[in-house]
Amino acid sequence: MNNTIRPSGQLTDEVHLTADQVSVIIPALNESSGIVAAIESARAAGAVEIIVVDGGSTDDTVTVCRHAGVVVAETDTGRAVQQNYGGRIANGQVLLFLHADCRLHADSLRGLCDWMNRSPRHIAGGFTQRIEDRQFKYRLVEAGNAMRIRLLGWIYGDQGLFVRRSVFDEVGGFPVLRLMEDLFLSRVLRTKGRLGLINRRLTVSARRWQARGVVRQTLHNWWLIMSALRGHSPDELASHYPNVR
Repeated sequence: MNNTIRPSGQLTDEVHLTADQVSVIIPALNESSGIVAAIESARAAGAVEIIVVDGGSTDDTVTVCRHAGVVVAETDTGRAVQQNYGGRIANGQVLLFLHADCRLHADSLRGLCDWMNRSPRHIAGGFTQRIEDRQFKYRLVEAGNAMRIRLLGWIYGDQGLFVRRSVFDEVGGFPVLRLMEDLFLSRVLRTKGRLGLINRRLTVSARRWQARGVVRQTLHNWWLIMSALRGHSPDELASHYPNVR
């Protein structure tokens, strides 16, 4: 696969989706040390189109990704901006936004397609998270994150948010926010159809929880969410969340 940017075509949802109709979009910023693992996991899961959208890395992220044989695009910094750009140039009927520190499993895309093929009302979802640490406290975090999707329909980016291309275009993509663009997109998507938690694992790095502590990070996340839902600007709250992309 060459590394040029290709314009997307006008596609409509097929009755029967297969893994090769899922475009995997990876937003990146200074992720050269681990992003190849994310790319290879998507490839092993059956993805044909993998797009890395770099937001101004100062390390070797762009070079590493080009050597990995994927489409590489470069935009301004900002995860929402990067993901929206990736969505615009993608050709797939389903867009899967995979963070650079996450890895799909071999059956991830097959499970995604099986779920979406059951009903046209199934429009978006996330995967069952597996945090890369054996300590029991991380199993509690995983359970809580799964419950959040089931009860509230709020899908975070590190759960591998995926959405039908037609619906993504209809709602205008991610809101251009510096923080919680995934949460606010999920809230809009809930008005368009059914969101689901797929019984396929997504492995995610424990780096943020390890850096700040599980309890501290979890409470901090919920404080940010509650503040945003009460009307505080996510762009202003972003200053309380380091390394936002």
